[in-house]
Amino acid sequence: NGTIDFPEFLTMMTKYVLDCTHPAEDSILDPADFVTFLNSRVKVAGKTNNLGNSIMITKEKNCVNLSADIPLSKRYLKYLTKKYLKKQNLRDWLRVVSNSKNSFELRYFQVDNEETEE
Repeated sequence: NGTIDFPEFLTMMTKYVLDCTHPAEDSILDPADFVTFLNSRVKVAGKTNNLGNSIMITKEKNCVNLSADIPLSKRYLKYLTKKYLKKQNLRDWLRVVSNSKNSFELRYFQVDNEETEE
């Protein structure tokens, strides 16, 4: 009949949460600007600005929520987050850490100010 039946795991909805609470509270990072960046950079079928209805990117308080009908890897989202941090010159202070199966958190690097004396 010419139609392709996708396996169930490909058609299920994937949701990711990016928690920007720490840098947003310190007014280092603007979650709304990050949403704009993601909207312009996420590729669907190899093209940017091609989100359509398949991917929804929203901001709730200091979190960025991304839900997709199509397969979207968590690794790709981490890549885009790191790219955004580099663009904003925040890559030296913030890192992207996974805190559950489908969420990331932006954390500060732990800086040890103690020097060991011999």
